[in-house]
Amino acid sequence: MFKVMFHSPRIAPNTGNAIRMVAGSGCELHLVRPLGFDLSEPKLRRAGLDYHDLASVTVHDDLPATWDAVLPASVYAFTAHATVSFAEVAYQPGDVLMFGPEPTGLDAETLADPHITAQVRIPMLAGRRSLNLSNAAAVAVYEAWRQHGFAGAAPAATSDPGAAPAATSDPGAAPAATSETGSV
Repeated sequence: MFKVMFHSPRIAPNTGNAIRMVAGSGCELHLVRPLGFDLSEPKLRRAGLDYHDLASVTVHDDLPATWDAVLPASVYAFTAHATVSFAEVAYQPGDVLMFGPEPTGLDAETLADPHITAQVRIPMLAGRRSLNLSNAAAVAVYEAWRQHGFAGAAPAATSDPGAAPAATSDPGAAPAATSETGSV
């Protein structure tokens, strides 16, 4: 799957949201110090709900240590200043989707790093500075995953309340929950 990198994130709930997102998508989350919060912070845990144990999260001391862990891979640096849309990229499993700190984004020195394959942007309306960090990461991950047919995703639930539960690949798994709705 894909690797999401937050370089010096500052806001705990954004990272908590990202933890939940990577748990749900099968991605890895790589956090590059310095962090603007403690990993035990209640706001981080609350935003990630009960997904912390299901997520792959690695904290690196600095960017060189992160490169050692994630390379070789294509690295796409997300910045509002790029000219290439993130949707124009053909992502491959293992690619790194890199995001900067919330108040500033990735700085010029980081964007000039030779490990970065390309700078990309998520389109938005004129006059807007940027998207929320965890929202931007989710948009990027789901586009990359969509390009690969959402490989590994759970089968779609049926919309017919009377239909049998969807088959699972795990013979010991409990059947999917269904609910019935009716008019009053």
